[in-house]
Amino acid sequence: MRRAGPALITRARSEYPVPVMKPHGRFKLTNRRQPSAPPAMDPLRGTGFGRCQRIVDSLRLQILSGGPEQYLRIRQIFSSPREIYRVEIREPELHYNRTTLLDADALEDLLESEEIRDRVILQHEG
Repeated sequence: MRRAGPALITRARSEYPVPVMKPHGRFKLTNRRQPSAPPAMDPLRGTGFGRCQRIVDSLRLQILSGGPEQYLRIRQIFSSPREIYRVEIREPELHYNRTTLLDADALEDLLESEEIRDRVILQHEG
């Protein structure tokens, strides 16, 4: 009796096409349209003024919502070629540290609020 070898086993017919290997160097994402670069002044995306303003607003909100255990420290780390300041926020009960570098204009914008200035003065005196 003859045994059925691999050549005699047939595949069931499929309604799906047989996958064909793609030629070397072809990628399915190359035909997609590339997204345009976001404008520099877009407040939701990008790296312009809007992004800087969001960071300052986030810092302001975090400083104002912090409890009495919050530690706030602002110090200058560079003076030339540009003034750069380091803002450190620590909240020990949450085991949270945040360090942000700001230029002089952004720091001035952060310190516009009287509540923020009062927090900085209280931390400096304490």
